[in-house]
Amino acid sequence: MDSNSFDPPPVEAPLRRTARDALKIVVVGGFGAGKTTMVGSVSEIRPLSTEEVMTEAGEGIDDLTGVHAKRGTTVAFDFGRISLDESRVLYLFGAPGQERFWFLWDRLFAGSLGAVALVDTRRLADSFHCIDRLEAQGMPFVVAVNRFPGSRPPLDRVRAALRLDERVPLIDCDARTHDSSKAVLIALVRYLTHLREEAP
Repeated sequence: MDSNSFDPPPVEAPLRRTARDALKIVVVGGFGAGKTTMVGSVSEIRPLSTEEVMTEAGEGIDDLTGVHAKRGTTVAFDFGRISLDESRVLYLFGAPGQERFWFLWDRLFAGSLGAVALVDTRRLADSFHCIDRLEAQGMPFVVAVNRFPGSRPPLDRVRAALRLDERVPLIDCDARTHDSSKAVLIALVRYLTHLREEAP
């Protein structure tokens, strides 16, 4: 699967004049997990991407194990938008995956309602830092397993490998498709609602 292959929105959707409330969600994950693809597949506008062509300067720094065909990388963030209703707008920020850009994460987390941790089971170890950072920030999150060909371990094995709390939602997804990415965001919103209802 080409992690950056998705059908961009055919028409630019202008922001409604009635929009008053902005909500923010961050998509994090390891290098090549599909964050840019997820933001692009679900955004109602053509997403802003800071993806750059990978060069020889990254050799020996970026680990391409399992993603040898990858030719571009996010160097700041990806940005997309979804109008929820007449007054509420959801902004999506995709964080860069390489360790050298992790310093940007805290700024992306600021003001966020929650996060999606996107997992590539071919490179599962890349997910540990993402989940650790989210837990350290006290950021509510769901884990979405982006299914690549030849990598389909059962979700219970993924949960055990990540040592994921049983209360944290863990779901399958295909980041290339609008409906699948939308389902991930809905799962996060439901989880946030559940946490709010449980709060004293």
